[in-house]
Amino acid sequence: MTSEGRGTAAVPAGRPWFMVNEVVAFVVELAALAALARWGFSTGDGVAARLLLGIGTPAAAIVLWGMFAAPRARFRPPLAGVLLVKAVVLGGGVCAVHAVGHPVGAVFFGVVVVVNTGLAETFRRRALPAA
Repeated sequence: MTSEGRGTAAVPAGRPWFMVNEVVAFVVELAALAALARWGFSTGDGVAARLLLGIGTPAAAIVLWGMFAAPRARFRPPLAGVLLVKAVVLGGGVCAVHAVGHPVGAVFFGVVVVVNTGLAETFRRRALPAA
């Protein structure tokens, strides 16, 4: 059996799980950006520093992600490079959750990040054409 005419073997019920995991990945990415913003606005001395960190940190994460980790990234490094960028951005979000005083939430968020990223890469590897 092939998957949508691409010549790849279909994983039973794999496509719906892939789509659910992709939605979860998007929500995790947004949550990491929100956590970075929350951390930035609550860190630093003075209004200017808080604004710079609250806006600048998630903006830097967005640029980094868009250049190297997004599905249509401008530069596509090998898998290790993509995972490094994801670790920096998503791990930064986990650290930000902890830094604003939610250690249990940070552990939960970290587990979700690791499981989601692992599943996403597994599903993507299965979807690659056999060569």
